[in-house]
Formats: sequence, structure tokens, C-alpha cells
Amino acid sequence: MKKDLQFLHLIKDGSKPFSGWDFSYITDTDRVRSDILSWSYGSMAKQLIGSASSMLDMGTGGGEFLSMLRPFPKAVFATEGYKPNVEIAKKRLEPLGVKVAAIEDDHNLPFDNHQFDLILNKHESYSPKEVRRMMKVNGVFLTQQVGGTDCWGINEALEAPYNHEFENWNVTTAKQELENSGFEVLFSKEEYPIQRFYDVGALVYYLKAIPWQIPDFEVLTYEKRLLDIHKSIQTNGFFDVKQHRFVLKARAT
Repeated sequence: MKKDLQFLHLIKDGSKPFSGWDFSYITDTDRVRSDILSWSYGSMAKQLIGSASSMLDMGTGGGEFLSMLRPFPKAVFATEGYKPNVEIAKKRLEPLGVKVAAIEDDHNLPFDNHQFDLILNKHESYSPKEVRRMMKVNGVFLTQQVGGTDCWGINEALEAPYNHEFENWNVTTAKQELENSGFEVLFSKEEYPIQRFYDVGALVYYLKAIPWQIPDFEVLTYEKRLLDIHKSIQTNGFFDVKQHRFVLKARAT
């Protein structure tokens, strides 16, 4: 393969370390952009926090997002299942009064029955029954989820296998699970915004940060197809894929 020096530079740049849940290296530099959703999870969460007395943030990552939703209620907790993120989250959140718990099992969280009147969950797995166990009657569960066909265009372009395990994870399935677990769904919506990559290095950085998209992803394995994407971006200016997002707001009955 004839080497393209710009391609090699971008690939090397895309291999920079990733920590917490912070994509600012490629988002704040406008190397990747996503269409705007018709809802704002952050605004919905902010309004709910204002009237909560006890809350939990599930899958807080490095605490980046949660830290921006202050002021918090008196009792606020967060969970994180990815070990490298736990200490990052503790360092960021515990000075703000947030107790961070490392977890391993969505079905067995270290909290009391009926402990929270608000549980937030952005892009984290969860057990509806376990969420209901921890929730006070009339408490609110707010979640934004990544749907099961998210960014399959990347897999198609790289000729990589699709992850069919969560193919049917969508707003209809999630809504039914919550209703079967003792929730009344107050609001739900599903959309497929476009995510646009402006250089192949940003794509590599993204794939290394989310290994579940292509579990065997290595630059050398997919170098030929990455070069094809690079050439396409040089011609068209960008590489587009379709995201899959949905949101649900539910009340414990």
C-alpha cells in the first residue's frame, strides 16, 4: 500500500490516550460533530435535580457531565462500572459532595430500597427492576440511551462485523421493560441524528474510546478501509454515519 503521509499523521494522532468520558479532544476542535436532538437530556436533568432531595447518577464516567449539573440535593450518589474511571470520578466529584460507588453488576447496586427520588442515567446499562427497587414512589427515572443500531455505518464502511447483541435495544423495548417493572412512562422519544467525522484520525480516536462498536478494532487490521475513508473525506469533506438515540422519563408507581 502506497503510504499517504497525511493519513499516517492522522492515524497516529487518533491513537492518543483517552480517559474518563471526555471526547473534547475531537469535539471541542470541531473534528467531529453530531446533529442536534429535539430534546436536551441536560436541561431535563437540571430541572429534575432542582426539586430532588436524593439522587443517583448511574454510569457517571469520569463525572464530567454530572459535575456541571450543580447545585445538587443534599444526598447525591454516582456509580461507575469501568474501573479506570472510578478514581477519576472520585477525584472530580467527591469534593462536590458526591459519593461515588464502583459497581460490577447492574442487578445488585449498593443502595437501599426506596432511597432515591431521582435517578439519572445517560448512556449506561441498567436493570429496570433494580432501578425500581431503589426508587421512592413517585420518584423519577430519566435516561438517554444509545440504541442498538448506533453508528452501524462505521461497521459497514470498515467491513467490520455488526454487534447484533443489542440490535433490538430501542425506545419501544425500553418503554415496555419499564412499564413491566412498575413505572409509568411520562415521556419517550427516539431519533437518528447524523454524526460527522472531518478526518480519519478523529474516527480512530472515537473507535478506540468505544471498543464495543468494533471489538477487534486495530488500525493495522482495518488500514485499507481507513485509507478509503480518508480519501473519501479528502474528496467530500466529511464522513457521515447515523447515530441512534432515545430518551425516557418515567415515574415510579
